[in-house]
Amino acid sequence: MKWETLLTIVGSEAVFSSSLLLAGKVSATQVRLQLTRWVQTGRLLQLRRGLYTLAPAWRKVEPHPFLVANKLQHGSYVSLQSALSFHDVIPEHVPVVTSVGPGRPEMLRNPIGSFQFKHVTSRMLFGYVRLEVAPRQFAFVASAEKALLDLVYLTPDADSPDYLRELRLQNVAAINMQNLHDLAKRSGRPKLLRTAKIVESLLSREEGETL
Repeated sequence: MKWETLLTIVGSEAVFSSSLLLAGKVSATQVRLQLTRWVQTGRLLQLRRGLYTLAPAWRKVEPHPFLVANKLQHGSYVSLQSALSFHDVIPEHVPVVTSVGPGRPEMLRNPIGSFQFKHVTSRMLFGYVRLEVAPRQFAFVASAEKALLDLVYLTPDADSPDYLRELRLQNVAAINMQNLHDLAKRSGRPKLLRTAKIVESLLSREEGETL
């Protein structure tokens, strides 16, 4: 495969899988060997095995980290601090993209950034939607309410007023209390049911202020 052919196929893609290039009568071995060569010469960036993006000099689309996160571990969705920051519910910038899903826990670093994945059971795989996070780039992202519940679910002793105050929750309008209670009930986790009640109490007392 020639470089110009690759650009024709993937030039408009933010990221692409090597499987995209294996359709038709092509040698999988030769395709993978050529991809390795282009990585070595700096034309491609490898994000993980089988997943690539064009180097900036040839890139038409800047990959959004949330899209990359979804591609790095299939079945995952962006949640925890990253989704809370995305929804402007916490004030901090989050340098690591945090996701949850059915896969194994792992921390990955590649030329796009750092990505952390936490494991949750299949019963917790709800409360997220597909959003356009950049022009023509879509990613699965937890709602503000589910991101908060995921964080508490995965953090020991997080269902306490002190811990929830330390999050400095803001943008109260972004948190739908009915949705928070509904998601907590759906989880069936007493810890999350307690969390929903505590959050409602904190926000009702300090509405309009940073916790």
